Amino acid sequence: MLNNNNSVPAIRFKGFTAAWEQRKLGEVAEFSKGSGYSKGDLVSEGTPIILYGRLYTKYETVIEDVDTFAKVKKKSVFSQGGEVIVPSSGETAEDIARASVVATADIILGGDLNVIKPNSSIHPAFLAVTISNGKQQIELSKRAQGKSVVHINNSDLKDVVLQLPSLPEQTAIGTFFRILDELLTSNQRKVDGLKKMKSAYLQQMFPQTREHVPRVRFDGFSDSWEKGKLGELLIKNSEKNTGQLISNVESVSNKFGFVKQTEYFEERQIASKDTSNYYVIRKGAFAYNPSRINVGSIAVKKNDDTSIVSPLYISFYIGDKIAETFLWNWFKTSAFEQDRQFSTAGGVRDTLSYEALQDISILLPSFVEQVAIGNFFLALEEQISTQSKMVDNLKALKTAYLQKMFI
Repeated sequence: MLNNNNSVPAIRFKGFTAAWEQRKLGEVAEFSKGSGYSKGDLVSEGTPIILYGRLYTKYETVIEDVDTFAKVKKKSVFSQGGEVIVPSSGETAEDIARASVVATADIILGGDLNVIKPNSSIHPAFLAVTISNGKQQIELSKRAQGKSVVHINNSDLKDVVLQLPSLPEQTAIGTFFRILDELLTSNQRKVDGLKKMKSAYLQQMFPQTREHVPRVRFDGFSDSWEKGKLGELLIKNSEKNTGQLISNVESVSNKFGFVKQTEYFEERQIASKDTSNYYVIRKGAFAYNPSRINVGSIAVKKNDDTSIVSPLYISFYIGDKIAETFLWNWFKTSAFEQDRQFSTAGGVRDTLSYEALQDISILLPSFVEQVAIGNFFLALEEQISTQSKMVDNLKALKTAYLQKMFI
């Protein structure tokens, strides 16, 4: 239900119409601190423990499963279930103002954690969400103190002013965001699983160093892979932007491939005014940064959106003996990485020249098998992309609801 009243949020669940009330957090909760554990205390097996860093690296509104462990020390602080934890240290004022519910008992609460135990008038999940978002998050961020490391104490938390609906409405809101978080976590795990699967198949479906055939092959393929040099397969791209007819300047990102330079460098003007020396990138062109190939800065143009890239990049096309998707995935294998390291070893900078790239050896199956392997990874990448978009959509949905369901 939509509402324009300033004392209530813009969107509410049906059946709730009463105005929200203001209360100081110190009036409705008790406060304590976690005990002095750090990363150095973690072990592979032991008692479950939550350290403050988890709220930055693996944030969840409600923490139910804990995969970090420690040996119990004297005077350890254990959860009873239903506590809301807030990190007392962080890198920025904006990041430090976040909270999670510890759902279960008997979990060690590590050092640098503020522990809030709300009374029966407060739903823990609602409290965690409201501390982490909106006016309360802004207010708490302003209280953070420090420069290189910022701090928030229980005394800061006690003075935070909450906007509170009735307990049933708190429960409905808290449950809603808990379900959203569970959906996000579930879909992110699918993305992570698919990426791990792809990584494993890259090791299994391409020959490793000193191997002549891969360990996993499609049915119907048994011929040996033949050794060749990349220089026999690649065609250097020497087309320049003569006359400066193309204005679409791109860069190569190790995460997104070709990206518009204005987006990659956040609207800063990086390109030269004279781009006549820039390389023209047409569909099927590869380009890489010779000094950043070690972090995966290589891309292939998969669409018809012709662009140009700085002459600092190296660009090439492929001949008819190698399939584009096969080569693209081969560049992600450990075999290529080892050859790349060997080819750049001993230099002043870790750069891979086009001449050095040409000299790298590659094992090739028949063209038909190359296409089969390439299509397999293409389908896997499409699954990862689809699942990743679902995660992004859920994050956007959560952000939108956070803005509308709180005052």
